[in-house]
Amino acid sequence: MSLRFSPLLPQHQDLLWNFLHIALWDPPPAGLRPLETLQLPPVRIYAENWGRDSDLGVIAHTEGEENPIGACWMRLVPDRMGLAYVDEQTPQLGIALLPAYQHKGYGKSMMLAALDVARQHGIKQVSLTVHPQNPAAGMYASCGFVQTGVRNSYLLMQVTL
Repeated sequence: MSLRFSPLLPQHQDLLWNFLHIALWDPPPAGLRPLETLQLPPVRIYAENWGRDSDLGVIAHTEGEENPIGACWMRLVPDRMGLAYVDEQTPQLGIALLPAYQHKGYGKSMMLAALDVARQHGIKQVSLTVHPQNPAAGMYASCGFVQTGVRNSYLLMQVTL
């Protein structure tokens, strides 16, 4: 099944909240965190008021389907905020797929598409954090991310574009 990508736009705000919720991964047997978690300041900074000039992202659709199956987004977060904060020029990345589409290779395609958008916008590097038990860490490495540190027990990873 092939994917097509479109920009993550301000009108996709509700969609972004949903994917941010999925992106808050905890090791099994934990399920999704309570929805209230999205309102915590260190979490909502990644999605609220989406559509700033520096906000970049893609949504993924399977061919023939209108409903998105995933999103990958990047945001510059000021004032040393965010677990993946590196500097004022490095956006922090979030990525999520609906559970039915996970572990099928779609995440890598979506991430590479989003990183290509960042490259086209002159972004030099991107950062993210990932739980060390999250199997997605290997996919991030296959997209060029390298571990550069540990933040609150999460792996800090960066890619140079």
